[in-house]
Amino acid sequence: MFESGKSLKTAAAAALMLVAAPASAEDGYRLWLRYNPIEAPQRARYANAATELVVDPRGSTSDAAASELRRGLSGLLATTIISHPHVDRDGAIVLALRSSIARDLRPEGFVIRTTRVRGHRVTLITANSERGLLYGAFALLRRIQTRQSLSGLDVRDGPALPIRMLDHWDNPDGFVERGYAGRSLWDWPSLPARIDRRYVDYARANASVGINGTVLNNVNAKAEMLTPAYLSKVKALADTFRPWGIRVYLSARFSAPIELGHLNTADPLDPSVRAWWRAKADEIYQLIPDFGGFLVKANSEGQPGPQDYHRTHADGANMLAAALRPHGGIVLWRAFVYSSAGEDRARQAYDEFKPLDGKFASNVILQVKNGPIDFQPREPFHPLFGAMPATRMAMEVQITKEYLGFNTHLAYLGTMWAEVLRSRTRRPRASSRVADTIGALAGVANTGSDRNWSGSQFDQANWYSFGRLAWSPSLSSRAIAEEWVRMTWGNDPRLVAPVVGIMMGSRQAVVDYMTPLGLAHLMGTGHHYGPAPWVNDLDRPEWNPAYYHRADSGGIGFERILKGSDAIFQYAPEAALEFVGGKHADDYLLWFQHVPWDQRLDTGRTVWEELVIRYSRGVHEVAAMQRQWDALRPFIDADRHAEVARFLAIQHDEAKWWRDACIAYFQSVSKRQLPAGIAPPAHPLSYYQALRFPNAPGQPH
Repeated sequence: MFESGKSLKTAAAAALMLVAAPASAEDGYRLWLRYNPIEAPQRARYANAATELVVDPRGSTSDAAASELRRGLSGLLATTIISHPHVDRDGAIVLALRSSIARDLRPEGFVIRTTRVRGHRVTLITANSERGLLYGAFALLRRIQTRQSLSGLDVRDGPALPIRMLDHWDNPDGFVERGYAGRSLWDWPSLPARIDRRYVDYARANASVGINGTVLNNVNAKAEMLTPAYLSKVKALADTFRPWGIRVYLSARFSAPIELGHLNTADPLDPSVRAWWRAKADEIYQLIPDFGGFLVKANSEGQPGPQDYHRTHADGANMLAAALRPHGGIVLWRAFVYSSAGEDRARQAYDEFKPLDGKFASNVILQVKNGPIDFQPREPFHPLFGAMPATRMAMEVQITKEYLGFNTHLAYLGTMWAEVLRSRTRRPRASSRVADTIGALAGVANTGSDRNWSGSQFDQANWYSFGRLAWSPSLSSRAIAEEWVRMTWGNDPRLVAPVVGIMMGSRQAVVDYMTPLGLAHLMGTGHHYGPAPWVNDLDRPEWNPAYYHRADSGGIGFERILKGSDAIFQYAPEAALEFVGGKHADDYLLWFQHVPWDQRLDTGRTVWEELVIRYSRGVHEVAAMQRQWDALRPFIDADRHAEVARFLAIQHDEAKWWRDACIAYFQSVSKRQLPAGIAPPAHPLSYYQALRFPNAPGQPH
């Protein structure tokens, strides 16, 4: 790995420079649920906020809500919260199920209202379900954590999407594919006997942002996850998560009837195969009555599937759906498919699944990545959104940053996901946003065994923002960032505004120094670490970065309009025009068009000049982030400040590496001179081409 050659000031030296009084040193374990005492000047605002807690319903989830309120309020208000059977004083917080004002709430919704009960002023949290009470409890704590007023409350809220889930790419051996935060959270050898406290805290964190499902294992699934030995372990986790409103799901290997059932086929139309899956579903639900269902990756990247038997994806998904339907389970069938035979990888999923619209069972959800390639720093939204009105759809995003610098690069992804969710699939009207075409949001988790959960402090923000956007896709990514900053770092305005500013510009910085102007998939093949736009010698064309940029002496970019693959025509005309003629058309220029190096853009610069300037701009943006972070030293505990500073130094070095390697390569192809004032690469192209990374994290070795 590249490492910074610059020495950093030690945490001890940083501590001597403090001019404010930050919280004691932290390791990040508490995430955004820190509940530190409110600063003395502001505590008076909440003096009568909670003197007692009255809980009307009794159940494991309402008990969890009450325990979280006691934990949070006692920490924030530095007082003891008394539980009481009924209201007998002002300031009580009341959890009440199915009150009259909750009648028209959506499932899992809640109301928080300042009202009177038995003549006393109280804060009422009410809902039609215990999950609603749980989410209402966390919403009230969030208001206090972010220093919002509790007077005159009348809040009604509920999730826009019924399924909000994390997908863990964790293997039974503890390895996390594309994981950059240590090993798996799940200690399979010690389950079911030992329930690590971390499992409960994981569930609390998810519940706090409304996540209500988790897929425990890798989409590249092992059949052994469906054996009785592992199902007993899954049951233990399900029992642990249930009070926090979380259902468990499993990735299912399509060929499990062969590997576990000793059948000679996994053909979805074979009666013995269908019977095996029915029996397996019955076995699972006997252990876990609220089991969510199966996530399936089939006929993709070597995984078995129905096409092995000349059946369709609908045949395979519907077979599993029939086994789960009596129990209320669902099948999440991934649409991530591509082959070497296609002319353009970006259009293959649409070509394969669009003809199947209306052919999937009602308890099948087609899980589609946010873009048509693979979690790139910037992609257009996937053309399947809005194109399959008779099929239930989910969007899959990647919280772990496989293509955005792993855990060491600061990249706030709330801006990316909000951009996609709000994209118009056709002529603007009430139901034309991508968010309106989906009923579920799934995020590939970035958690692991690292003490700070996600490998870096700022990667916690992506877990948080995923949950908040899954709850409400219309939320502002800036508002979400500010919530997280206030809950994680502090409420001092001298801290909040600059940290939010860093976050809001961070993803664009990554786009600039990695894949500007709509370039994609320039990463090192396999491990996806660092730049490798020159690779063009692998067996399958779509495994080569050169496949995606198609640079030659005449120009650069992948032609997807009339002269090329016609992938642009998979979008409605209104959306297509936005990509090639809208105000952000330059951001997608090389995604959709192969253009001459000397073509002039609206900036007045040529494509070559703009490409080089954007690469350089990305490096400058990271340097600015470093300066801004260094200025925040007085307001942040020394340990976490130093950790982020070290990672920003790595990011700056690697941004320069990206810039220099890509400019060196594209200059060798274009034969153009660098624009005036642009520094040349630090090394010749051969230097970058010779770099090797056999032990890059996140991939099996």
